[in-house]
Amino acid sequence: MSDYLLIAKVISSHGRNGTVKIVSSFDFKEIFSKLEKIFMDFFGDKKLLKVENIEEGNDCFFLKIKNFDSESDSEILIGKNIFVDKNDLLELPEDHFFVHDLIGSIVFCNDEKIGKIKDVLKFPANDVYVILDVNNSERLIPDVPEFIDKFDPKKKVLILKKLDEYYEEDDED
Repeated sequence: MSDYLLIAKVISSHGRNGTVKIVSSFDFKEIFSKLEKIFMDFFGDKKLLKVENIEEGNDCFFLKIKNFDSESDSEILIGKNIFVDKNDLLELPEDHFFVHDLIGSIVFCNDEKIGKIKDVLKFPANDVYVILDVNNSERLIPDVPEFIDKFDPKKKVLILKKLDEYYEEDDED
């Protein structure tokens, strides 16, 4: 398993001093509050970069990396993913989980295995879990209290509340 966690992506340069605009992979923006170092892939290797400054925008963050001091310096960063060392992560509040903890988790409802979480989709209202069920079909379950009973990140098990009344099969034939 990787020692790194994807937290954001550089989408453009911002200004002339080398600052870049990034979009977060998390709804939990506090992950950026004490960010001092990040990692980016360069030629297949993760390179350590020092964070000089980070500021929150409306729907993004503005990141200044040490020694990237002009717009031309920061052009190489556009499109790159930003990672952190998993050991440097802050603790999330109760009932908040990292996407990497959710993906691959086994999903149960009424003591019956439903499937496995394949992906987590981010939407303004709430996240949606893409579950690959036992018939190899995708099921979409919103991450809301009405649907989710509990999640155990150590065991990678998600327990749903009574499910049959909450979703219908998607007929894509």
